[in-house]
Amino acid sequence: MKMAGVEEVRGALEEVLDPEYPISVVDLGLIRGIEVEGRVAKVKLTYTCMGCPAMDMIQDDVRERLLEVEGIDGVEIEVVWDLWSRRDITEKGRRKLREVGVV
Repeated sequence: MKMAGVEEVRGALEEVLDPEYPISVVDLGLIRGIEVEGRVAKVKLTYTCMGCPAMDMIQDDVRERLLEVEGIDGVEIEVVWDLWSRRDITEKGRRKLREVGVV
């Protein structure tokens, strides 16, 4: 039975797009931690603001995508209110945002 690791989980999260911007939750800097315990992926997730209207949608998308990863049978999402800023966006994310005229 295959066991998934942190890198497989991170790779899957790179496919989860923010509903408002055409970049992944990883490149937007929303993922604050990833652990895998057995067959459970544990993700720490923050948002760009406390009133983000897409919070439930993002969590649903994260959960749905991670349950597709071979070796993952459960997903625990912990919302952490780390201060988010534009500095948290990866260079890849900045490039994608520039391509669509956002940054």
